[in-house]
Amino acid sequence: MSFFCNCSNLSTSFFLLIFINATIFEIRNSCPYTVWAAALPGGGRTKCSFDEAGRGNCESGGCGGLLECQEYGSPPNTIAEYAINQFNKTDFFDISLVVGFNLPMEFSPTSDGCKRGVKRTCDINGPCPNELRDPGGCNNPCTVFNNTQYCCNTGSC
Repeated sequence: MSFFCNCSNLSTSFFLLIFINATIFEIRNSCPYTVWAAALPGGGRTKCSFDEAGRGNCESGGCGGLLECQEYGSPPNTIAEYAINQFNKTDFFDISLVVGFNLPMEFSPTSDGCKRGVKRTCDINGPCPNELRDPGGCNNPCTVFNNTQYCCNTGSC
């Protein structure tokens, strides 16, 4: 996008040229049900209902009862992670299943130079072990068992 300004009221004409670069994320729901985006950090929420004040709940990925997330969504939660214009002006993206998963997801870059994306679009909840199942997805073992066998909460892991 460019903006041009002709400053003709000066004795000499100056042109102001500003270039703005932007990264655009298009979020498309290909699921047969409503997915509520949780923009912090990039998860998805399912089976949500909110009142006019923006308070409510979700079956999975809820944000503390808020429509507008102020924190990470609760597990299980498939998370889209991205970092723009990092080392050597490189963009990074991935799909994290670390805190469990609740939705199939795909990152498909369309910019020049990047042709490969990542996706987890199969039935990711189907093969979930019974002890990790949640009505909205599949938890990670740390969330369910909360012990040192599955959780790394200290520097000795």
